[in-house]
Amino acid sequence: MRAAICPGYGPVEVVRVDALDPPAIEPGKVRVRVAAAAVNFPDVLLVADKYQVSVPPPFVPGSEFAGVVEEVADDVDGVSVGDRVTGTGIVGAFAEQVVAPARNLTPIPDGVDAHVAAAFGVAHRTAYHSLRSVARVRPGDEVIVLGAGGGVGLAAVQLAVEMGAIVTAVASSPGKLEVAASYGARHLVDHRTADVRAALREALPGGADVVLDPVGGDLSETALRALRRGGRFVTIGFASGEIPRIPLNLVLVKGVRILGFLFQDLDSEEMRRNESELHELLASGRVVPHIGARLPLENTVEALRLVADGRAIGKVVIDVSG
Repeated sequence: MRAAICPGYGPVEVVRVDALDPPAIEPGKVRVRVAAAAVNFPDVLLVADKYQVSVPPPFVPGSEFAGVVEEVADDVDGVSVGDRVTGTGIVGAFAEQVVAPARNLTPIPDGVDAHVAAAFGVAHRTAYHSLRSVARVRPGDEVIVLGAGGGVGLAAVQLAVEMGAIVTAVASSPGKLEVAASYGARHLVDHRTADVRAALREALPGGADVVLDPVGGDLSETALRALRRGGRFVTIGFASGEIPRIPLNLVLVKGVRILGFLFQDLDSEEMRRNESELHELLASGRVVPHIGARLPLENTVEALRLVADGRAIGKVVIDVSG
């Protein structure tokens, strides 16, 4: 099979596309012929060995895929050859075949393209669980989304609007903000050219109820200051590469809550409810991921570089099947 291979740690340019033996199937697992894979920022970090876990090289990067089941281990129930599925894992997605635990697979709704299904998983799940179960967003809430042009940020814009919130999008370019506006963001702030603190004060004179932060860096404290008393600040990542240091006096004086999101911390019942709601949003077409770039497997390095440099708008998808 053809696959993108990380032979050793480094910048994304170390990745090469070459022939590789297909992975062997194991108990509890399923072989999927990959149609499309989506790029996420942790893929970049894993190649550089800067993620919270390390994967020894050589390995096939890629954490999100969609395709058709080709083989099922004898002990697996509920998944059959020919099923259209999407799935996630730490690595392995940027290849013509992937072997994944059956429990990590989700059926693709009828009528949903594989590229759309691949782009929907990680970013929209992260954004939805954060908004629904951590921030507890309600209709009418004022929600600030940092990094609103990236995969998680743009998904958060879409989903917060779907939940009835009023969204202020903060992003790094007019192009990203234009896309955020097309999905319902009401207020737009370009943090590269604007005085963000003043812009948020003007857009939200009464303060925001929620900040969703997948970026970190200098923007975090500025956005925290824009919260009204009792607001909720949810941190879900540090795409800027800088972990912010928040003055705790702000938390005390403003009476806000700072919350972190990790999938493993969610209540199991809430997780099942959220996943069911997400599946319905995708199946109904009410929320469709924005695919900003679609590249062939041979251009995996270019796809990773778009995400690494923060130039991607929405999701970058690798067309594996051609």
